[in-house]
Amino acid sequence: MSSLSAPAATVTVTSVETRKDLDAFIRLPWRIYKGNRYWVPPLLFTERQRFNQKHNPFYRHAEVQLFLARRDGQVVGRISAQVDQQYIDFQDEKTGFFGFLECADGPEIAAALLKAAEDWLRGRGMERIRGPINLGKDGEIGFLAWGFDRRPLPLMPYTREYYLGLMESAGYVKAKDVYAWYWQRQPVPDGPPRRMVDELRSRPDVTVRRARMKDFEAEVRRLLEMYNDAWSHLWGHVPATDAEAKQMADDLRFIVDTAIIPVVEVNGVPAGMALALPNTNWVIRPLNGQLLPFGWLRALWRLKVRRPKSGRLVLLGIKKEFRSRKYAGLAYLLCDEIYRGAVERGFKWAEFGWTLEDNGLINSLIKKVGAKHYKTYRLYEKAL
Repeated sequence: MSSLSAPAATVTVTSVETRKDLDAFIRLPWRIYKGNRYWVPPLLFTERQRFNQKHNPFYRHAEVQLFLARRDGQVVGRISAQVDQQYIDFQDEKTGFFGFLECADGPEIAAALLKAAEDWLRGRGMERIRGPINLGKDGEIGFLAWGFDRRPLPLMPYTREYYLGLMESAGYVKAKDVYAWYWQRQPVPDGPPRRMVDELRSRPDVTVRRARMKDFEAEVRRLLEMYNDAWSHLWGHVPATDAEAKQMADDLRFIVDTAIIPVVEVNGVPAGMALALPNTNWVIRPLNGQLLPFGWLRALWRLKVRRPKSGRLVLLGIKKEFRSRKYAGLAYLLCDEIYRGAVERGFKWAEFGWTLEDNGLINSLIKKVGAKHYKTYRLYEKAL
């Protein structure tokens, strides 16, 4: 097998049509990141599931095409192109997306892959291409732009540094940066945030509970309703569908820890909720993508017996009707409850994010609870 860094030759790009093509698409990152201590191999099973149109509800409102780049007969790159009708309807703009871009360090490879995605999107009436977004916004987004010396947390990408230069060489410009934050386990600090938390905890109309596993699908629906309500005004938002809520509940049921999924209620009505997950990347990293024959046993032991010592805060939302002076501090209360759960379960630190670079309100809140910006991911775009 020739090296990924072999001298340039003619690059051909073809669509993924067969199981063999899809397998080559899924397995390419093992060669791109060979020897990299920070990349975490995904599970081959879950990668195949995400491209299964019967399994993944994203395909109910989106059209997706996968492409492979070959040089001298060897696969040297991959990319997806997708038209998300949910995004077009909600944002009222003809923007298509690319995702899963991985390739050898050669501008001719990246240019050929991006051109294939651009042509496919242009043929479907799109006026702009943006990415990387691995299918929907609930998947991994962005190229890592800062923080290459740390492993990624669940549903966050780790990408090669040279991708940034390849995008610029292909005529793409920055669309948006998103941030990830490092939170060393600690309670909400003294000062106004602590006073608001203490005041809310003393009120009879405000109660805090943990997510109920026996009603977990309904809990996820409540969370996504809050997410859709809280994030509806933000750049690039796409509402989650009922089918996606059900799939999310099914996917998370085995790995969640309710100690770090707090729900705050006002007079018995859910007003805010947060979803944090154990660091399943730590669980699966030694498996090198394989669950069989005994990988699943090792994963189960690491998840349930050894237990991860870190996690990721994925979502935190407060319903708009409760964003008032009377209920100021509900977000701090959720963060303080996550701290309590982290202490109980032995979590040492967590990643908060991602957040938009220009979302001053949430970024300020995250800083006030003691988190520090430690990674940046970049999305690019180009007019078609």
